[in-house]
Amino acid sequence: MHRILIPALLALAACSTEAPIIPAPSYRDRDVTMGSIALFDPARYAGRWYEIASYPTPFQSGCHDTQAVYSLRPDGALDVSNTCVGRDGELRRIGGLARPVGPGRLDVTFETVPFLTAPYWVLWVDEGYRTAVVGVPSGRAAWILNRDPDIPSDRLIAAREILAFNGYDLSRLRETPKRPR
Repeated sequence: MHRILIPALLALAACSTEAPIIPAPSYRDRDVTMGSIALFDPARYAGRWYEIASYPTPFQSGCHDTQAVYSLRPDGALDVSNTCVGRDGELRRIGGLARPVGPGRLDVTFETVPFLTAPYWVLWVDEGYRTAVVGVPSGRAAWILNRDPDIPSDRLIAAREILAFNGYDLSRLRETPKRPR
């Protein structure tokens, strides 16, 4: 239980727009206006995504092969299942619920910490819903996601440009390991 509860609390602390439970750095200039995608389609967003890059967060320390699966619910919300493989080779999983609260904006609640909600803004999705960029207003987290484990260079460049446009410091973006180092 502690293996899931502690990372979930850290995840929500990293995403919170309020004072975090655990201090976490901000990777973006909060003076830059951040915008979510206006024409976000939860049905097209549903499915498996591979994390290509992210900003270092305590809850993902030592993880590789990070994935997220979103399943559309009849009420328009998305069930969330995040997994990664830890240093010990053990599969880590946390599930939750993402509720649409505005264009490209979701509030995510994890099953192990249902009393905390984290803002999750989809900043960009390419036309084919193959690559996505997600961030949080606090700047404490952001992710580049792709439908395949490998991302074409043109979409990676576009994703990085979206992060920079939204005030993120690209020098602190880290590629997500696909296997132990």
